[in-house]
Amino acid sequence: MATASYTCQRCLGALTNSPRLQTASLKLWRTGTLGAGRRSISTGLYNNSTPQRPLAQRPSKKASVKRLQTITDFAGQKPKSEPVQVRTPPGLEYTPAPETEGRPLLLPNNLFHPFSESPSPEIRRRAAFMKQNAWCPNHAHQHTRSVPDSDSKQSAPKSTGTTPPAHVNFECPDCGIPVACCEEHWAEDYEKHLEVCDTLREINEDDHDLRSGRFFPEFEYPGDQIEEALVNMTNWDTFLYSREFTAINDERSLRQATRLLTYPATIGSVLHELSPYSLKRDGRLTNEGMKSLSALRYTLHPARTGGGGDIKGLRPAPPPVRIFILGARAESSLPREVWVQLTHLFPRVSFHLVFIGPESMANRDNEFPLPPRTPTNPFGAVVEDRITNSLKISTFVEYYHTLHEAGQFYPYDPYFDCFMLFHPGLGHPASTHEWEQTIPLLLETKVPIFVTGYTQFDMDRDIEWVNKTVGGEVDLLMTPGENRFRSLRWDINDLDPQDISCGNWGVWGFRGKRYETTQKDVAAA
Repeated sequence: MATASYTCQRCLGALTNSPRLQTASLKLWRTGTLGAGRRSISTGLYNNSTPQRPLAQRPSKKASVKRLQTITDFAGQKPKSEPVQVRTPPGLEYTPAPETEGRPLLLPNNLFHPFSESPSPEIRRRAAFMKQNAWCPNHAHQHTRSVPDSDSKQSAPKSTGTTPPAHVNFECPDCGIPVACCEEHWAEDYEKHLEVCDTLREINEDDHDLRSGRFFPEFEYPGDQIEEALVNMTNWDTFLYSREFTAINDERSLRQATRLLTYPATIGSVLHELSPYSLKRDGRLTNEGMKSLSALRYTLHPARTGGGGDIKGLRPAPPPVRIFILGARAESSLPREVWVQLTHLFPRVSFHLVFIGPESMANRDNEFPLPPRTPTNPFGAVVEDRITNSLKISTFVEYYHTLHEAGQFYPYDPYFDCFMLFHPGLGHPASTHEWEQTIPLLLETKVPIFVTGYTQFDMDRDIEWVNKTVGGEVDLLMTPGENRFRSLRWDINDLDPQDISCGNWGVWGFRGKRYETTQKDVAAA
């Protein structure tokens, strides 16, 4: 056993399977069973100078076999610290997912999994939610609700099917997402499903990539730049390059990065003096929009004042630019490093982001417990004022019209204030009632309001609702169209798996109408 004490376990494992060790083991067994007059024959594995013990002290046959088995088992053990070797075959063949610290590690060529068989428990729960709530779109089923047609802007004709509605249960083998109640209905609508099948597979792989456990270099953001380094806001590529982001050479990594950066980049692309939206042909900016943005840009790009760090360099600092984000949901829980990117576009001013909405603190109780409502904090605002010296974030779990009527943010200044509505659903039947009191109050402030939408149909529906509700009191600042800094990653609607959209697909803007002169009714006089 002296050899086992000074030989590594891997060498012992190799020697155990070798014929040399088997021969030595056989001779060792013979040594224990032969008489005292026999001379033991050993190999280089055992020391020949070991003195012979008397016959009475020698182990019996059973003891020798048990001892030999113990040595062999000990030598054949695999060390626990050795990682499991997984060979990655060439191409896109399936590779079993190894376990790393108790979580699955998905390799780049192993990101596609059916939702119900995903190694991620979150995705499996999502698949179960779809199968319990999403309906099969086949025409043989009776429709549970009217389906809007984005082309004609009218409700689709009522279904003539006689089969009761059924939830989706069959997962497409190409995209891995439940899209039909059975294989027959999936095959019947296969041509229509092909229009979105590739995109659904891309969504599937992107969701698994986020949970793969890999390192995400695309989520590392640059810091300040010298003011002479101008930012090019033509598109995502020029923006990331001119802002000195780490080079992103993979399309999937680019989609993951833009999913978060679309929020500050959308605001910055509209307000910045180098904005891609202008008064030129197809620039989408109107004359009224140029008036409102000129006032904001006068504040966002101030002239040099000659200030410095000494007493002579002291200068009065202007108040921060307030950006009110109404109906905040996911954008309020973004990592603060993402919102800091907005301040890097305007290095001479400070910002105060105000998230307002009943869902602005959803699922964040462990991170920021809501403070009690006191006379000094009547609405229980969560204030984060130590992010950077140029960024402050306040969150109000309340409707805007309640805060407006209480005068919480009064007065409003078109040089320092701006409203931003990310996917508000102004015209959506489920959320229209939440905006009926808010929109008229926003128009009273005469402050620019910019709105984004998931799709062209979603954006057109919001515009139609605004024109129908307060159309005569609205000045259009930016014509509706595709957002140059939309999210490049597509998302899926869990209630309708074939309904896909992307964050901030389109953007448009409006403002309360300003009357420069008062007209007198001559006939009434």
